[in-house]
Amino acid sequence: MRTIDLNCDMGESFGAWKMGQDIAVMPHVSSVNIACGFHAGDPDTMRQTVEAAARHGIPIGAHPSLPDLAGFGRRDMAVSPNEAYALVLYQIGALDAFVRTHRRALFHVKPHGALYNMAARDDTLADAIAAAVRDFDPRLVLVGLADSALTRAGTRAGLRVAHEAFCDRRYQTDGSLVPRRESDAVLSSIDEAVAQALRIAAQGEVVARDGQVITLSAQTLCIHGDKADAAEFARRLRGALEGAGIGVAALSENTWT
Repeated sequence: MRTIDLNCDMGESFGAWKMGQDIAVMPHVSSVNIACGFHAGDPDTMRQTVEAAARHGIPIGAHPSLPDLAGFGRRDMAVSPNEAYALVLYQIGALDAFVRTHRRALFHVKPHGALYNMAARDDTLADAIAAAVRDFDPRLVLVGLADSALTRAGTRAGLRVAHEAFCDRRYQTDGSLVPRRESDAVLSSIDEAVAQALRIAAQGEVVARDGQVITLSAQTLCIHGDKADAAEFARRLRGALEGAGIGVAALSENTWT
């Protein structure tokens, strides 16, 4: 059976502000990316989310961001390669402290929001992020936009990379995501997002914004945990994948052999 990983961004509550349906989503996904405090999350939220993922036996990844709590990490910022390296390394280390207390090992790193999209198109920034991941632990997997500057940088750094696609984001013809500032950037219908995810997983292609069909080979699909219907979407997506004969399984050594 063909398999694909379903990853979800989690741990994005902060103080009294609650976001997401993390506990309800976890049974339906195969890996989680936990916010590290720069765009969302706080120490206790990080601890609780790691604890829940450990109970479910789900591989845990760090979800580092630009330092932008007010903008949820979705605003571009001018950062130097040295700054990017340091902020990514700092956040990986913070999450790893909680992971170690549960006798688990961090499995992957997936940048968040603007940092992710900037690195998808900027080789220098991508190389800085990849270097931070490699220097922390060369066994970590770097997750990035499929066939982007970030995944290529991970390969140059000697890392295993996971090419990611998005269920609920609209694509441009060059394989990049339509910017969130544009009104049609996000697919609001669960049915439409499930259909896009199935096409990516089963056929390795997606319909771009202008109607063109583009090739999109991915090993992992992203579910946005901050959406109000995240749990329902995760449940329906997993059911649809399995109904189509596509298993949901975490990335593992077998992915690269």
